[in-house]
Amino acid sequence: MTLESSLLARANSCCELCGASNALAVYPVPPESDGSAEQSVLLCETCQTQLDNPGNEDVNHWRCLNDSMWSQVPAVQVLAWRMLTRLQGEGWPQDLLDMLYLEDDTLAWAQATGDGQNEEAGELHRDSNGAVLEAGDSVTLIKDLNVKGANFTAKRGTPVRNISLVQDNPEHIEGRVEGQRIVILTQFVKKN
Repeated sequence: MTLESSLLARANSCCELCGASNALAVYPVPPESDGSAEQSVLLCETCQTQLDNPGNEDVNHWRCLNDSMWSQVPAVQVLAWRMLTRLQGEGWPQDLLDMLYLEDDTLAWAQATGDGQNEEAGELHRDSNGAVLEAGDSVTLIKDLNVKGANFTAKRGTPVRNISLVQDNPEHIEGRVEGQRIVILTQFVKKN
C-alpha cells in the first residue's frame, strides 16, 4: 500500500485539517518527517498553501481546527497546534489552545519549528498600566486623541469595545470610535 493510499484510507479521502475533498496531497510534517504515514498528513491545497506561507492566513478558514485538533493522529495534532499558535492573537484560537492537550513528545515535535514562539515571547500588546490586551477586550481612552483623516477628536473616557490586535506592532490596536474603525496606540488606553 502506497503512502498516499494509506493516508486516503485514514482520512476518508478528505483533508485531515479542514475536511475538503478536492486537490488533496501528501504533506510531510516538518521539520524532520521520515516520509511515513505517521509523520505525514493529507491536506487540501488551501491548507497546505497557508501553512507554508505565514502571514497569509485566512483566519476564518482555520475555524475547522475546532474539530480536527481532536484527531488521534499526532501529525494532525502538531499542525493544529502550530496554526492555532500562529493565530492566537485573534482570540478564539487561544481558547482552543487552552483546551488542546498534547503528549510531551508530540508537543516537542510541534514546537520544533519555532512557529509562533517569537510572538508569544515578545509581542504582547499591553495597555498603559501594563495589563495584557487580547482581541475582543474592551478598553477606555485615557487621553483625548485627534483622529487623523476623520476630522474628530476621540474624547478621554470613551469606551472601545471588541478591539483587534495589530499583529506586526504590539503598540497598536484597532477599535471602533464614533462609527469609525481607527488605530489606537496602546499607551493611551486602559483595559476595562
